[in-house]
Amino acid sequence: MTPHETTRSLRGLVVALAATTLGACTTLIPGFERPAAPVPASFPQAAPTAGSAVAPPADSIAWRDYFADERLREVIALALDNNRDLRVAALNIERARAQYGIQRADLFPSIAVGGGQNAQRVPADLSATRQADINRQYSANLGFASYELDFFGRVRSLEEQALQTYLGTEEARRSAQISLVAEVANAWLRLAADRERLALAKRTQQTRQESLDLVRRSFELGAVSALDVHQADTLLQSARADAARFETVVAQDQNALAQLVGSGVPDALLPDGLELAVATVAELPAGVPSEVLARRPDIVQAERALLAANASIGAARAAFFPRITLTASAGTASSTLDGLFEGGSGAWSFVPQLRLPIFEAGRLQASLDVAEIQRDINVAQYEKAIQSAFREAADGLAERATVTERVDARRKQVAATQNSLKLSDARYRGGVDSYLSLLDAQRSLYAAEQELIAVRLADATNRVALYKALGGGWQ
Repeated sequence: MTPHETTRSLRGLVVALAATTLGACTTLIPGFERPAAPVPASFPQAAPTAGSAVAPPADSIAWRDYFADERLREVIALALDNNRDLRVAALNIERARAQYGIQRADLFPSIAVGGGQNAQRVPADLSATRQADINRQYSANLGFASYELDFFGRVRSLEEQALQTYLGTEEARRSAQISLVAEVANAWLRLAADRERLALAKRTQQTRQESLDLVRRSFELGAVSALDVHQADTLLQSARADAARFETVVAQDQNALAQLVGSGVPDALLPDGLELAVATVAELPAGVPSEVLARRPDIVQAERALLAANASIGAARAAFFPRITLTASAGTASSTLDGLFEGGSGAWSFVPQLRLPIFEAGRLQASLDVAEIQRDINVAQYEKAIQSAFREAADGLAERATVTERVDARRKQVAATQNSLKLSDARYRGGVDSYLSLLDAQRSLYAAEQELIAVRLADATNRVALYKALGGGWQ
């Protein structure tokens, strides 16, 4: 038999076996039905509108379309390139893809070429000719070993389990990316707010220094008491302490942003102030349905884990049935090396094996019980993930319903305290009120301006939180 004929015959055998196996193969994986979402059909704070519709997949609205400020987009892009957590998530995908490839390879026979020599010396007293003899045998073959005919779908169930694990890892990466985008945006917005607080503290410090200088001159002229001087100095030192504190906070914000990005952030990409930063975050349209949660990457990942657990039940069930494995090879054999490829040197072997479990001391049933219990655990985890996602979105919408009114109220409060300060200053200069009334008006204005910054930051971070809670986008 020539090598070409040997290869052709073995190839035909493999193709026939594979066709038979794939055609007759079935799986014992239970039928899958997605558990009903244990949450209401719509969010309490998002009433349907005429323009509302079913939300598209989460990745249909890219983060570049959501965050309009070019500097913020550049910072997010840097984070996606350099963040180590996201890099680990991407490498986990590659590992899961490789593991799936290994598991899928078990569906097909592993064909290998082998060759060897077997030499044996037989002593004279054991030889039939009563003379010492050396026997040599050369062989060259092509074959496969321990290829399982997957009649009951054990290997296919394991392959399905590996596939769902791999797909779940991809969803984990998408979830990590959405979380990273939201974290970077929030860190950028916090930096903007703290920079504005620092600027406010420095302006207030300068104003109070000018006020203290004026009071001191008045004191030197005998127009005011020493108490007024000490009160003005108290306010100045308070603003000075705030300015120093916010210097530290701004530096810490920049460090946190740099850690998220994975590298230093150029000064040109840092925010100027919160007022402009807020305008860059998109508003949430009304009427977003709760079914958008089913498209969140972490929810899809939980569903993939449920599908993988379901597939493991099929593998555990198939373990109760016989396992048939084949080992076959075809090639040539000869006592001389140059006789390997001569006519009549063909050799082949075919070793089918059948293993039928008879007594396993309950091991197989216990393995099936473990797989079924794990499936039930994954169902509970899937439902909990949906409930947690629903609460995140509902909490964000609840804040969204009132945050605009809070911002407007704080703006009007700042305007009112500014007018009150002007009147108090005029009354103090006219000798109608004491300096204490003016100090109270200054403190009220400073506190109101700080509250306005805080509520504007809450407005911006709320929009980012909804971006994350709804899976990175909505219609």
